[in-house]
Amino acid sequence: MNPLEGLLALPDQEKDARGLRHTPREIAQQPDTWESTYRKCLQQRGELSSFIKKSGVGSGDGREPIVFLVGAGSSDYIGRSVVDLFRRAWPGLTWTVPSTDLLTNMERLIVPGRDYLWISISRSGDSSEGVAVLEKALAVHPRIRHLVVSCNRDGQMNQLCSENPDKMLALVLEEKVNDQGLAMTSSFTNMVIAGQCLAHLGDLERYRETLEQMIGIGRKFVWNAAEGAAAIAAMDYSQVCFVGAAPLAAVATESALKLLELTAGKVHTMSESVLGFRHGPMSALHTNAVFAQYISNDPRRQSYDLDLLKEIGRKSLAGLMVAVTPRPMREIDSLADHVLSLDAPASFQDEYRPPLDVMFAQLLGLFSSLQAGLKPDCPSPNGAISRVVSHVQIYS
Repeated sequence: MNPLEGLLALPDQEKDARGLRHTPREIAQQPDTWESTYRKCLQQRGELSSFIKKSGVGSGDGREPIVFLVGAGSSDYIGRSVVDLFRRAWPGLTWTVPSTDLLTNMERLIVPGRDYLWISISRSGDSSEGVAVLEKALAVHPRIRHLVVSCNRDGQMNQLCSENPDKMLALVLEEKVNDQGLAMTSSFTNMVIAGQCLAHLGDLERYRETLEQMIGIGRKFVWNAAEGAAAIAAMDYSQVCFVGAAPLAAVATESALKLLELTAGKVHTMSESVLGFRHGPMSALHTNAVFAQYISNDPRRQSYDLDLLKEIGRKSLAGLMVAVTPRPMREIDSLADHVLSLDAPASFQDEYRPPLDVMFAQLLGLFSSLQAGLKPDCPSPNGAISRVVSHVQIYS
C-alpha cells in the first residue's frame, strides 16, 4: 500500500493516538480542493473586480496604487509564490511585504501621498500582529484599501472587513481547507490558488485550463511523492537544504519551514535560491544532509539548476541528492539519488508550480515527524509553536 494511503486507512482511534487525524488527510485532499477555491473566486469575481478597480488598479492614469502582498510565515511565502503573476498582470505595482515588518516599520515602508492596495493573507485571520497591522493602517492611513484572503469566516480580519466595507473586502475559502493540523498544508496551496485567481481575474476562464492541468498533475504526484518522501524519511538524516529559482525559491522557503515545524526542529532545515546557494550556504552541507532541488521548467533557469546539481555531486557535499523535476529528464537521473517528476507538459510554467512541488516537502515533513516519534497534528511537544501564533504584545 502507498505509505500515505496506509496512514489514511488507519482506524480513527489509532489516528488520534498518533496525531494523524488531520495532517495526512489535509495533504491528500489538496488537488481535489483547488477546484472549489477556483469556483469561490469565480462566484465572487464581480465583487472582487469592482473592489480592485475602485482601488485604482488598471486605471492607466498614472495614479495606480502600490500593491502589497502581506502575510507572516507561510502566508508570506504564499505572496512570494504568486508575486510574479501579479507583476505580470499589474506591471511595476506589486511587492511582498511581511506583516511582521509592517508592524515594526510601517512608516518606513509607505510612501506618503500614494494609494495602496494591501492583499492580506492569513489562514486563521486571527494572528495578533496581522490584526494589529490592519487596525493601525485603518486608523492612520486612509489611502490604503484592504483585501483579506483567509480560510476562517470567524477570524478577526474578516470582522474588520464587515465593519469597514468601504475600505475592505474579504475572500474566505471553504471550511474544508481551514487546516486543523498545526502545519499549513491545504490552506497553503488553496490560498496560492486564490492568489493565482486574483492575478487572473480578467481571464479566469482561460486560467481554468491551467488549473485543470494542475489538478490532474497533483492527483498523481501526491501519491508518487509520498513513496519518495517516506523512503527518504526512513534514512534518518539530520539536515535538509532546499533550493529553487524564481517562484520555486518561495517553494524552497516554505519547504524548509514545513519540515522544521513538523519535526519540532529535530531536522535542521535551510533554503536558498539556486544562485545564492554558492554564496556561503553551500558550506552547511555534510554527509548526513539531504540536498533537495526544485528544477525549473524554464530553459535558462534550468541551466543554472543543473550546474548546481552537478557541482554538489562532483564535490560529494551531501549525503543524499533529491530533484523534483517538471517532467522526466534523462540528464538528471545520473545526478540525483531520488528524482520525483511532476510529469507536466514542456510548456508548463514555473509560476503555477508552487501548489504542486510543495506537496513533496509536506509529505517529507509528515513522514519525518513520525520517524522522530512526534505527532504530526501537534508536533511541538513543548508548546513552542501552535496552530495560531500565540498572542504578541502590541506596542503603539
